[in-house]
This record gives sequence, structure tokens and C-alpha cells, in this order.
Amino acid sequence: MSEAPRWITPDWAAPPNVRALFTTRAGGQSKAPYDSFNLGDHVGDEAASVRAHRDQLHREIGVRPVFLQQVHGWDGVWLEPRTPDGIQADWCAVDQRGLAAVVMVADCLPVLLADPKGRVVAAAHAGWRGLLGDATGRGVLQAAVSGVCERAGCTPAEVVAWLGPCIGPKAFEVGPEVRAAFVAANAFADERFTPTGGGKLLADLPGLARDVLCALGLGAPSGNDGSSPWCTVTQDSSFFSHRRDRVSGRMAACVWLGD
Repeated sequence: MSEAPRWITPDWAAPPNVRALFTTRAGGQSKAPYDSFNLGDHVGDEAASVRAHRDQLHREIGVRPVFLQQVHGWDGVWLEPRTPDGIQADWCAVDQRGLAAVVMVADCLPVLLADPKGRVVAAAHAGWRGLLGDATGRGVLQAAVSGVCERAGCTPAEVVAWLGPCIGPKAFEVGPEVRAAFVAANAFADERFTPTGGGKLLADLPGLARDVLCALGLGAPSGNDGSSPWCTVTQDSSFFSHRRDRVSGRMAACVWLGD
């Protein structure tokens, strides 16, 4: 497998046969404001450029990337050769070779998962709504981890996770209703919000995700630690950001099974 320069290869404790990649905005042909490696087909970019980039990603990783229609929810899909692009879900998983589980982001948090024996991998799209979940407390990470464990026959404590770039804790301004919703589900979530004045707060999205994963029994995930280099808003030369630019391209977090 070859890799495009300036894309990110996750450094995590996944089994040797698990492959993963996070694209950046570098290396494509799209014009501003989608410059240059945009993978989103729903943001107004030229269809030919998006198709070229998806084909390039396919060639780079050597398996077919399956693109979802993400809706900030917590439903998932198990990928099969016949699964089409555009199926509605916010996490996807795969237990066979030849397909890559993919989520697209431009501020939301991508989370990659793998079981300890390299039999199942998953990708989850964790915006704050999906991370918070429904009234029962079941959100996108709970659903994805449960799916991996059920299919692989492992426990959450054995699952490894990687957090990709997202809007950082110094850039993610939210209203008090967001804090209230998280604190209602977990009182300790209050530590992930910093008041900025005027009733607004800064939210630590990767920190909230780490709390969810810890509560599920996973060990500490690799990747995004909330520091500036991981922030999609401030690192404008590397990452797309919807919050920063409003009209923006999309990056992809991909995970698949190799030999």
C-alpha cells in the first residue's frame, strides 16, 4: 500500500493487520473553498473533482472506501461488498477484507475502533449530538463499541480506539443547553466546559469522547489529546473546518483489514 504525503497514519495499538488513514485537505484538484482534496459530494464542489479524489483514495489504500450519509445520529451499518455509498448512518463497521469503514468530518470527531485480534474495525462520526445520544444514554460511541464487541466476541476493555482531528477545546463555542444536556447524563462532564462570558462556553469534544469511552470500559484512546495541532479550526493549512469557513470540504477517517 502506498500513502499520499501529508496524510495522517494513526499511531495506535491496533493489531498489525489493521490499516488506517486520515486524509487532510492536501493533494487534490478542487478549487477554493474546497481546496484541495475534498471528499464530500454534498458541499457544492464539482462532482468530477470529488469523484477523482474518491478514486484516488481507493487506489491509495487498495480497498474500496464506503462513504456514508451522516446525520449526527447513532445508527450504524455493517459493510458488505454490495453496500452502496450514501447509506444513512453515523458509524460503520466491517469484518472482511476489501472494504474500508469511512466517516467524513470537517470539525466533528472521527473515532476509529478495532478489536484485539484484528477481526473487526469500525469508524464513528462523533459530533456532540451523536456523542450525547438519546434519552437512554445510547450514543454513537456506545453503539459502535457494542457492535464491535458483539461481532468480534470481545469486551470493551479489549477494544482499541483512535481519535482524529476535530474542532478543539479552545474553538468549540456552544450554548448552555449543550452543557446542561451533557451534565444531565454525566455530572463529571461539567469539567469539559469552560465559560467564556455572555452565557457561552467552550466545549472539549475530544475530552467528552474520552469520558464516554472510559465509561464504556476502554483504555485511553490514542490520537487527539485536545492540543492545538489536532484542531481543525486553527490548523487551516491542514484541515477543512465548517465552523471556520462555513463552506468547506470534507476529510475522511478510514480503517480496514489487511493481511
